[in-house]
Amino acid sequence: MSKKTEKEWQAILSPQQFAVLRQKATEPSGSGKYIHTSEAGVYGCGACGVPLYKSSTKFDAHCGWPAFYDALPGAVDRIEDRSLGMARTEIVCSKCRSHLGHVFKGEGFRTPTDERHCVNSISLRFERAD
Repeated sequence: MSKKTEKEWQAILSPQQFAVLRQKATEPSGSGKYIHTSEAGVYGCGACGVPLYKSSTKFDAHCGWPAFYDALPGAVDRIEDRSLGMARTEIVCSKCRSHLGHVFKGEGFRTPTDERHCVNSISLRFERAD
């Protein structure tokens, strides 16, 4: 399968999706449709659809974006991000390299990984479990 060009992504994604997924923008806090979703299922990449997170790893971090404590094995890649004058870890879809959000460690959440994957809702697609 060939990689899509940014022009091809722009043609298939909405302007808001393109800004977040391909240009690394952030949706406004509290605006995403998956913040309070609690149904069983799998969250996939909003661009290419590859499965990223199980709903069982989602938790309420009261941060304004969906939060997960772990991704499916090999689903996301971590990239050092030194923009905005701070060190953060960006997370991207390992298949299409679309921006998902950032991962934070050591915030005191009682999760098995001590991590919070802070993901833009617009970067996700939810598939309910049958």
